[in-house]
Amino acid sequence: MIITLNRPDITDAIKNLVPNVAYSLNGDEEITHWDLDNAGIAQPTDEAINAELTRLQAEYDAHDYARKRLAEYPSTKDFMEAYTEKEIGGDSTKWDTYIINYNKVRTENPK
Repeated sequence: MIITLNRPDITDAIKNLVPNVAYSLNGDEEITHWDLDNAGIAQPTDEAINAELTRLQAEYDAHDYARKRLAEYPSTKDFMEAYTEKEIGGDSTKWDTYIINYNKVRTENPK
């Protein structure tokens, strides 16, 4: 699963519907030009673009828990240090703390 960090916008919807097609947007995110001459595909309708944007937004919202977890999990550095001390040094103090913190994030941000 790929976690999207940024809220989807019209450009994401267009890229999903007509990949590799050039277009221009004005400051209000209105399409001002399509370059479909060599693409061999039809220009998507506003309804199709809005429907895709709605689908992408629903997908984004459904993964809110994952974005929160990603930001709060202990670091990879913490993991490596704790695991190394446990396996090589025989001291599981940092490992036990890592596991507690990891599970706390999962509990506080359920799926």
